Amino acid sequence: MGHANATENAANPYTRGIAEFIANLRYDSIPGHVRERIKLLILDSFGCAIFGAELPWSRILLETLLAEDRSATTPVWGTDQRLSAPHAALVNGTLVQGFEIDDVHRVGVLHVGAVTLPAVLAVAGRRPGMTGQDFLRACVAGYEIGPRVGMCMGPEHIAQGWHSGATVGVFSAAAGAAAALGLTADQAVHALGIAGTQSSGLMAAQFGAMVKRMHAGRAAQSGLYGALLAARGFTGIVDVFENPYGGFCSTMSRSTDRYDLARLTQGLGTEFETMRIALKFYSCVGSNHTTLDALRAMRARKPFGPDDVEEIAVEGSRVTVDHVGWKYVPQGLTSAQLNLPYCVATLLLEGDVFVDQFTEADVSNPERIRISQKVKVTEDPAITARGAVYRHMVKVTVRLKDGTEMQETVEAPRGSEQSFASADDVVEKFIKLASRRIARRQVDRVVDLTMNVETLPDAGQLIDALAVKR
Repeated sequence: MGHANATENAANPYTRGIAEFIANLRYDSIPGHVRERIKLLILDSFGCAIFGAELPWSRILLETLLAEDRSATTPVWGTDQRLSAPHAALVNGTLVQGFEIDDVHRVGVLHVGAVTLPAVLAVAGRRPGMTGQDFLRACVAGYEIGPRVGMCMGPEHIAQGWHSGATVGVFSAAAGAAAALGLTADQAVHALGIAGTQSSGLMAAQFGAMVKRMHAGRAAQSGLYGALLAARGFTGIVDVFENPYGGFCSTMSRSTDRYDLARLTQGLGTEFETMRIALKFYSCVGSNHTTLDALRAMRARKPFGPDDVEEIAVEGSRVTVDHVGWKYVPQGLTSAQLNLPYCVATLLLEGDVFVDQFTEADVSNPERIRISQKVKVTEDPAITARGAVYRHMVKVTVRLKDGTEMQETVEAPRGSEQSFASADDVVEKFIKLASRRIARRQVDRVVDLTMNVETLPDAGQLIDALAVKR
């Protein structure tokens, strides 16, 4: 349909390199340890989505779309409702990202499952007979590409106000959906180009807006549209990454020295970014986790409570200061889960920072606000200079009223790629989240199907297991 000439003659080595990876990836070429890891990542995202199905913003979004969309082809996970494939991708992505407890690629600054899985499973639902191996192959394609785009853009992308989950996420979704559809490399070039021009998302959404939760869903939907349209011959920007005027990288960076195109394809197919995706065991933004781990370690050595504290000083990267270090003002659950001082106060008062510790009533809790004011977050230029790999690194100093001073430095949190969770830990987290919404028998079925998905003759079995029966 005219794709070949449009892509082969373009100066797009990075876009085409990604497209060829998507088109040529085979299940047997994916190392066994990557296959095992991605199943755990997938299960984790499913748990986040099922838990998120009954949250207020999830209900508003679903009810709004149900009023407009009567096609009812694709399940909304953790519910008995169905929508069209694009609308289901929008909702399912929102559910995964619904409570700040889903995965994160820390260097690429991307919640990968939230943008990839809704698009891939939307395609699987349209293609009866997609095997479990083909499903995993498509997921790996999506999990590999988005993080590389994030690494290409660097930490300045989010620092200047773009929400990378929305902007970068479209490329994970497009890659996964394109692989699931079996697109050629030429078609995949266009899928990426269609997705990239839909890329948008503003970080100001973190200050209390429900719409922050929807950014991942929109990315999943946009990537799905890109692949579906490209499959029919619709064309996109063939040099979406390389173009110096209006390309993704040049437009969404302040200058050409702020991004590195080589990161897009460096090691692609041999070094798997899937292995560098971390899981969360706190229900808050990933930038907060190292500080919370530091406090847990110090309290294990010398127990102390919130009223014992004179001051807590957190030194971190510029991204940590900008992203989570602002003075807490109650503006909604989103701002509470993203704010570092508030989350520190929550840990000191409640002993944990999981889903039960965040309610609408807690947003304005005077004790949490009072304790949060004891937390000071400042930049350590030496940490910033260490680059994106260490952007969550912190040095935490606790000064107690009795004169005791303790200090802890944490480079990466528990559940991170450096210290990944065990399979038992991931399954336990899934059960804790999913059991709040669906019957235990169904919980166990999702675990079994996900952990053995490569044996399924039809990935539709997994889709059905995620839906609540009417």
